[in-house]
Amino acid sequence: MSAALPTARTRPGLLHDARRIAPLAWPLFFGQLAVLAFSTVDTVMVARQSALDLAALAVGSAVYITVFVGFMGVVLAVGPIAGQLFGAGRLREAGEQMHQAMWLALGLSAIGCTLLLFPEPFLALAHADGEVADKVRGYLTALAFALPSALLFTAFRGFNTAVSRPKIVMALQFGALLLKVPLNALLVFGWVVPTPFGELRIPAFGATGCGIATAIVMACQLAVAAVVVRRDPFYRRFGLHAGRFSRPRGASLAGLLRLGVPMGLAIGIEVTGFTFMAFFIARLGATPVAGHQIAVNIVSVLFMMPLALANATATLVAQRIGADDRQDARRIGWHGLQLGVLIAAAMGAAVYLLRDPLLRAYTHDAVIIAAAMPLLAWVMLFHVADAAQTLAAFTLRAYKIATVPVVIYASAIWGVGLGGGYLVAFNVTGATPTLLLGAPGFWAASTAGLTLAGAGLSAFLIWMLRQQPSSRRTPG
Repeated sequence: MSAALPTARTRPGLLHDARRIAPLAWPLFFGQLAVLAFSTVDTVMVARQSALDLAALAVGSAVYITVFVGFMGVVLAVGPIAGQLFGAGRLREAGEQMHQAMWLALGLSAIGCTLLLFPEPFLALAHADGEVADKVRGYLTALAFALPSALLFTAFRGFNTAVSRPKIVMALQFGALLLKVPLNALLVFGWVVPTPFGELRIPAFGATGCGIATAIVMACQLAVAAVVVRRDPFYRRFGLHAGRFSRPRGASLAGLLRLGVPMGLAIGIEVTGFTFMAFFIARLGATPVAGHQIAVNIVSVLFMMPLALANATATLVAQRIGADDRQDARRIGWHGLQLGVLIAAAMGAAVYLLRDPLLRAYTHDAVIIAAAMPLLAWVMLFHVADAAQTLAAFTLRAYKIATVPVVIYASAIWGVGLGGGYLVAFNVTGATPTLLLGAPGFWAASTAGLTLAGAGLSAFLIWMLRQQPSSRRTPG
């Protein structure tokens, strides 16, 4: 007979597990904000350079995110695998997984760099041509040099999260941001340096300068991470010291791919639901794109919280599974989902109530505010659904279940969200209400798709948790 979900009367309650999740979640949250600030810095600086560079940045960023995030999902399979090994006390085997994830990152980089160097399909989808297309190519060429370092650091990040050490990752991410800001300014705007032999001129690269700066920063971040691994005694017990690097192992790589490929597909579907929506809205003109961009930025900032909670919850669940404490793992997974949805509801409601001053903080242009205002009406529902699907998907990955989320994501996010959004926004059927024409139609359909994904993944997670056997250990 299947075990019931834990209740507050028989097990430690939500607050108890929130105290366990919080120490892992807050460094992840602030680290992710630092990463998100990369794109904010790029946008603010390039907006002051030229409209063409800003357009190129918008298209180029969508292309890079599509490529990077999908491959990042594959590499992050190191998290659940290393987390279970860590929980089981098999530390050397956990450390070995980081090396194997780095080999996987290098292999994926070869594919990703090819896509970035030859972006013609993406340019065609966005209808980008002429000078904008040339600037997009320059930006993506620079980012092709950033991708290997970014994916290798992803392996380091995934491993450290798995062994409950997210603060070092946060520190490196903030250090990278501090380097990114001045380097970005130098390469975007250019600089003239007087010397005894005349003026040394650094040209203004515009959007391409953002890509060059990112490539340099990612390489520096990875180099510092390598020094940390070699010199910090913490990593000695995992066999990751003294510069030793194990060779590729077929069995380990196969295990990473079995979990990582569906993880990457799921994350890729989720991200392309957003990036392709931006491509389609770009066809509607400058004002709808501007309103959409503001709404996307707000939602992206909000998403950092459920993403941090999901990573922290999945880490603890994987560790407890490895320790053969499945009752505790089950309870943490359930409470993590509850906590994420409650916080998302509060944050979404705050944004809705403060939507007018919030939009005016972004812009004083009444036309753009009018374009963004109806989109924010969807933010609360959108964010709650996004939190539910994220917490559920990450917890399932801790149990090494990743295929079911792909099916749910493809049906809900691509089918209902993106496909439905296209039909509604462009009035393909001729039955779209006036209020849902254009960008609002995409947001309405995306909210519906995420709601279906959140409900489907949460229902599957609850069903799966009910099937878990009772633990032989006492919950901590």
